[in-house]
Amino acid sequence: MFIATLAGIFKFNELPEEYGSFVDFKARLEKKEIDDDDEIAILNIKGTESYHVLFLDSYENINEIKEELKDADAKINHTSLKILEGHL
Repeated sequence: MFIATLAGIFKFNELPEEYGSFVDFKARLEKKEIDDDDEIAILNIKGTESYHVLFLDSYENINEIKEELKDADAKINHTSLKILEGHL
């Protein structure tokens, strides 16, 4: 199982370019329209060169995020979990 660590929470219009392709891919998968001020969390998956994207307005609670990560064979670290809880 991989460990996911929060790389940052960004508004879409402030998203660093390096995460753009990951956000675009996830938006296409979810058929999601992204607004400029949507909050997006980027999780770094330790031991890989991959990121996991979370559109924060898509979740009602932290358990939904934990389940999504579990499906991706990842677990979020405690500090990142607490920060995300504050944004939901």
